[in-house]
Amino acid sequence: TMVGANNTCWMDRNLGASQVAIASNDANAHGDLFQWGRGADGHQTRTSATTSTLSAGDQPGNGNFIVTSSTPFDWRSAQNNSLWQGTSGTNNPCPSGWRLPTDAELEAERISWSSSNTAGAFASPLKWTANGARSFSGSLSNAGSIGYYWSSSIDVTKAKYLLISGTQSYIASRERSYGHAVRCIRN
Repeated sequence: TMVGANNTCWMDRNLGASQVAIASNDANAHGDLFQWGRGADGHQTRTSATTSTLSAGDQPGNGNFIVTSSTPFDWRSAQNNSLWQGTSGTNNPCPSGWRLPTDAELEAERISWSSSNTAGAFASPLKWTANGARSFSGSLSNAGSIGYYWSSSIDVTKAKYLLISGTQSYIASRERSYGHAVRCIRN
């Protein structure tokens, strides 16, 4: 575990990463890419198969990355805003006693960095990486150049995430069928 901003306790690596990052583009530290609100059912591996069959429930019953080409770009139909909320949250992929951070917790971490970009993120005690993302079509992009981290916070039909690039970092909202990294925080 690592201590971040405001004495918060974070995991020292992304979920699915085999080691603590030795560089922001360290592929062994990038970890898995979760669709927002899904558990660790296999879909989060970067090479998981895709399906265009949306899930009617909170657990799709398969390890496929669910692709979609229509609004609201969610893997689940209908949407469920209550996933990933807290340590006992439905589909929380973090170990017992850990949870997804809120957007406010990610923002507090972000503003503590020496610079608001990949260099500052990696220089922080938590060694944030440029893990890349998987789009709602299932394609992987920006691994080694841009970091994407889900929060538990929702924004209407989307969910909030932290973006880290070579020139900037900020909290934004994105469709829930995207695959982003998860960095767990202790409750």
